Amino acid sequence: MDSRYQARINQAIEYIEHNIGQRLPLQAVAEASHFSAFHFHRIFKGIMDETLSDYVARRRLERAASMLACDADETITDVALRFGFSSSAHFSRAIKARFGCSPSDIRRSDKLEHDKIGTNFSQYGKTMDPADLYPARLTLESMDDAMDSDAVQVDVRDIESRRVCVLASREGYRPEAIAETWDQLTAWAVAQGIELAAQQRYAFCHDNPVVTAMARCRYEAAVVIVPGVRVESPFTKATIAAGRYAVMHFRGTPEDTLKAELRLFADWLPSSGFEPDNAPLMEHYLNEVREDGYREMEVFLKLKALA
Repeated sequence: MDSRYQARINQAIEYIEHNIGQRLPLQAVAEASHFSAFHFHRIFKGIMDETLSDYVARRRLERAASMLACDADETITDVALRFGFSSSAHFSRAIKARFGCSPSDIRRSDKLEHDKIGTNFSQYGKTMDPADLYPARLTLESMDDAMDSDAVQVDVRDIESRRVCVLASREGYRPEAIAETWDQLTAWAVAQGIELAAQQRYAFCHDNPVVTAMARCRYEAAVVIVPGVRVESPFTKATIAAGRYAVMHFRGTPEDTLKAELRLFADWLPSSGFEPDNAPLMEHYLNEVREDGYREMEVFLKLKALA
């Protein structure tokens, strides 16, 4: 497949994600990708292996489920309307069909008996225990000594914007796909004169693997570049937005990464005076996990004042 096709479909996906609660007519999404609307649905299906309407429906439900678990200030009706549902009843039916449990079940997942927790065996191959969406369940039951609450370090930093070269993983959060993506990106950077030891490496982590199948999660590897560097497909240019971020230091196994990131939402954010801004979680890597056998990184969460 010509990598320019994937890059243009990625533009359509970005448009969808930024307008997920609005009407998303085919013409508008196709225009974002610069493909003909007449053929766009076929191109999208061929590359993404799901129709445009299926993708939009899935992402609305996955993002809504995450918000139900992580934002107690939003009512179920608020969440339904935010993600484009006409009523809470319609929303509840859609959540039940997708995840096998109701929005209220997700909200009460820390109180459910295990044998009453719904699971989802959808066409996307994702089994979902709604209790896993609840950060406290993960942090209190699953942390080992290395993840003790005393070890959590969170700072608030104001950072300047940075230009980066980005390469998207072909198979989401699957470890082998991430490794392949970084091999390609770091080799490209070396070819541009950015030596391995000098590379500032980030990743944009768009999705929650609790509700989205690993291969469908969007993971973008990024290396900081200077102005004037020529970037061609399959690589793209992007910007790390300037602003205020919560920055959590993490050192541990790759398997503990999700647990650590959920702690940021469960333990720090509710009493911080901030709420998340509309930007993906970002990881800044400080070591080479395949050489060292552990991961050391900073997790960046873009913030805005709590309304």
